[in-house]
Amino acid sequence: MKEVILVKYGEMALKGLNKSSFEDILMKQIKYRLRPLGTFSYTAAQSTIYITPEEDSIRMEEVVARVQKIFGIASICRACTCEKDFADIQAKALEYLRETLEDADSFKVEAKRADKSFPMKSPEICRELGSTICEAFPEIAVDVHNPDVTVMVDIRDTNAYVYAGKLKGAGGLPLGSSGKALLLLSGGIDSPVAGYMMAKRGIKCSCIHFVSPPYTSDRARLKVEQLCEKMTDYCGDMKFYCVPFTEIQEELKRRCPEEYFTIIMRRLMMLIAQEIAKKEEALALITGESVGQVASQTIQAMVCTDAVCKCPVFRPCIGMDKTEIIEIARKIDTFDISIQPYEDCCTVFTPRHPKIRPQLDLIEKAQEQAHFEDMIQRAVDGTEVKIFRVLR
Repeated sequence: MKEVILVKYGEMALKGLNKSSFEDILMKQIKYRLRPLGTFSYTAAQSTIYITPEEDSIRMEEVVARVQKIFGIASICRACTCEKDFADIQAKALEYLRETLEDADSFKVEAKRADKSFPMKSPEICRELGSTICEAFPEIAVDVHNPDVTVMVDIRDTNAYVYAGKLKGAGGLPLGSSGKALLLLSGGIDSPVAGYMMAKRGIKCSCIHFVSPPYTSDRARLKVEQLCEKMTDYCGDMKFYCVPFTEIQEELKRRCPEEYFTIIMRRLMMLIAQEIAKKEEALALITGESVGQVASQTIQAMVCTDAVCKCPVFRPCIGMDKTEIIEIARKIDTFDISIQPYEDCCTVFTPRHPKIRPQLDLIEKAQEQAHFEDMIQRAVDGTEVKIFRVLR
């Protein structure tokens, strides 16, 4: 009996004339993620990708687990391939779904007949296969409204497929279909969630992190690298840029008013991030900011920060509360890493009374008191680069 995985598209099925380019990107993503698991054949038709294992040793559970984390996929089904003959469909449905049906109290049958030349219409397929299942499993009841198991029969151009239920896919758009952006990865709960949410919209993310030794520890950097590695499950291969920030922060403490420290620090981070983004050919920056969460995330503070930006700044968490962000962090398995008690450079020299409604002209005047241009260039030149890959 030949098992296949049916991958159904999400919103990319509505892309019209551009659909083929999205399909190509998605197919490449699937092939890349499954390459370590064995040899597969792939075909695409009618907004579905058919993944067929070519080796008996392939673990289908692992295949499904990997495919579920690929953006651009609405649903995934493990199915049995049948001949386009109803007798073959009956026999294989009973064999393939035996364990599933034995554990259920109720079922129903649904049929899709994409190939209209198939001699039986959908209601007839449902009725006859339902009768066959009732005879084979007399203890199971028919429930068309709220069944434990929904048996699906899918009649396509070349084959028929039988399966029970669907698994939810990651949704969104395929990675890379919307361009590239640079994520400011702090080590907290919010920024990995922000990266995940923008990756779901098809954006290929790289990460940038700022370190200030000896004020920040090696463990703090390791924590962020662990986050980056974990994010590859959804975000794919990621470049990690680690920027030395000690000189700039010490100069900030010496030359700038304490209440403006955090805002000016954020502005300098954005300037450095934009220089790295140019090298990465990234068209936008991503942050995990949420309105009002901390002093640097008021509307006035964001206006001051964005004033130095020449590219868009995406803030997908902007209207979310902490509970919503934590829920996603748990889903993508970054929460336990993020709460490790190793602080990043944003906590270095934290002002006692930060300005929560800063005025842009005063911020710019305070920043001009120190000449950061050469320090910014040294930070960019001293940046370390590391690559984290999804295949490991």
